Amino acid sequence: MLTIENLVLTVTDPETGAETEILHGNSFALAQGEALGLVGESGSGKSMTLKCILGIEPSGARVEGRIELDGTDLLAAGGEQLRKIRANDLALIAQNPHGALNPVLPVGRFLVEGMSDARTMSRADAQAKAADLLRQVGITDTERVLASYPHQLSGGMLQRVVIAGAISGEPKLLLADEPTTALDVTTQAEVVAILDEMRREHGLSMIFVTHDLDLAAAVCDRLAVMKDGEILEIGTPDDIRDHPETEYTRALMAARPLLYPAGHPVPDAGAHAASRPDSSANTEEAGA
Repeated sequence: MLTIENLVLTVTDPETGAETEILHGNSFALAQGEALGLVGESGSGKSMTLKCILGIEPSGARVEGRIELDGTDLLAAGGEQLRKIRANDLALIAQNPHGALNPVLPVGRFLVEGMSDARTMSRADAQAKAADLLRQVGITDTERVLASYPHQLSGGMLQRVVIAGAISGEPKLLLADEPTTALDVTTQAEVVAILDEMRREHGLSMIFVTHDLDLAAAVCDRLAVMKDGEILEIGTPDDIRDHPETEYTRALMAARPLLYPAGHPVPDAGAHAASRPDSSANTEEAGA
């Protein structure tokens, strides 16, 4: 589905004319329906790789190499062709859902405008399809959400709306740029589960950008570890976790927070539950 060969991104300073190479000849391929996680610390080039795929690299930047999506050379595509590819074949889920939605338009308008066939549908059919998209991402109160403005919804709800908008055009490749960073742990797990379900149900390929190795391993078939604009190694989550090839990957693995470090006894769940106060005795207080 996607082939990237020797991808080099060079940015020129507009004042001094000095050139800085941001991405250093990276190569990888992605099969249809496969999910690849780009993992690494901030500034490693993960999001910049997505920008090169979308053709929205920084002003004054020079992209070299090859980026081919389902047989189409994206670097050789002209403006109109690239716009059509972005509309029909690529979908981006940004880190901040507030930035993806127009704050003065209701959610329903955002979804309808994102539909590739909205112009040939009646208003009622378009609204019905928008409601169906929301149900696909686990939103049941569709009428209220469609009529709501972004500031009236929680971050987790907004990210679900953005995912619904991303799949509305039935893309071939889903680009998820740290889509759970601003969410709490529970909502994060729900959003990741929805992304994985949508990918499998619609047969989408996906690049999942994150700094969280464990999160990427939960949703991706393979992981690519990046540092300073270079892909250091690519492998399955088990390979990366159990047999890291580079010192940097080993350092990333060691930096993961562990609730109970090695050698520390894990508390007995039954004993912990028994030590809690009787919930029924606190019902009145909790209600108050």
